[in-house]
Amino acid sequence: MELWQQMIRQSVHTPDQLVEKFGIKKEIAERLDDFFQARINPYYLSLIRYEGDPIWKQCVPDEVELEDIDAPEDPLGEDDMSPVPNITHRYPDRALFLVNSQCGLYCRFCTRKRKVGDSSKISMKGLEAAFKYLEEHTEISDVILSGGDPLMLTDEMLEKILIRLRQIKHIQVIRLGSKMPCVLPHRITEKLCNMLKKYHPIYCNTHFNHPWEITEESKRACGMLADAGIPVGNQCVLMKGVNDDPETMRQLMKGLLAMRVRPYYIYMADLTKGANHFRTPISKGMEIIDNLRGHISGLAVPHFVIDAPGGGGKIPILPNYVVSQDEDKIILRNFKYNVYEYPDVKEENVSEVQESNMRKLKKNIEKHKRSYVRKVKLPIANNQLA
Repeated sequence: MELWQQMIRQSVHTPDQLVEKFGIKKEIAERLDDFFQARINPYYLSLIRYEGDPIWKQCVPDEVELEDIDAPEDPLGEDDMSPVPNITHRYPDRALFLVNSQCGLYCRFCTRKRKVGDSSKISMKGLEAAFKYLEEHTEISDVILSGGDPLMLTDEMLEKILIRLRQIKHIQVIRLGSKMPCVLPHRITEKLCNMLKKYHPIYCNTHFNHPWEITEESKRACGMLADAGIPVGNQCVLMKGVNDDPETMRQLMKGLLAMRVRPYYIYMADLTKGANHFRTPISKGMEIIDNLRGHISGLAVPHFVIDAPGGGGKIPILPNYVVSQDEDKIILRNFKYNVYEYPDVKEENVSEVQESNMRKLKKNIEKHKRSYVRKVKLPIANNQLA
């Protein structure tokens, strides 16, 4: 048994352990366990500095989760976009492939509580149907292995999946969606990296949310992946009490870049059952991005996105850098709030494209308004959603 597997076995995960380690009342611990089980491995547990700190908040169950039971089970509409078990096909050329139900740490803000930790919900029996779907859909060139965490699989099982994917000629890129470099970096071994190198191009999207998660162990893990030719990107979630201030995010993004991890996304927290106490105002995310762009290297500035509820996908949100615009020029402001004028170029077909796009947008807004009226059964003023 490898070290990382031993550490999984040593994780805090039972109600009695929650009572002993964190002083949670037994009745509450049992209710929290029924709602969404805990798993805190010894490495990540060691990062906690004090009760209620940013590491604690991400992994230790809290009674407040039980007061938030009305949020959606599937906030991103993944199940509605699952043509066969284990596959979510939302974007034209990309597919999400769920290969495992287990994680090295069960994050309290997880959007897949309905599946994670339950082997019957992400079953290995569904892999063959998933492979067949990927083989038949030649438009798919990019596959993201997720779950759960694909690196909870043994090297041997993961390699079997990679071999099958590499037999599908139209699949160009394979991505691993894994939090292991952050929450259990011991999983990244020389043996694993040597195996992964055989199936390039492979990318890894990992998930650091706070500078305290950048340790000597996580630096080593990310460095090993980078040395193996696997570019690593980071997807971060904006969370109240964890990273919702510009300075914390600056430290995180610069620290990631220093260990060869490219900041990729900052997500607004999803509308997730048991996790809405983590949500911040959208304006907080805008403030943070405004304090990143221009103040640190552009390499360290991620996209700030909202993963639209119901399956709309990732929509980028930017602070307002455009002061005004007309057919002759655009007036811009920079990160210091200095204002600049840039002359535009007139092209007749540009206005035609803009008019066409506006017609499509207005049509979709009207469709959305009608759908909303049907759902809530209330009249809506003509300009309410315009």
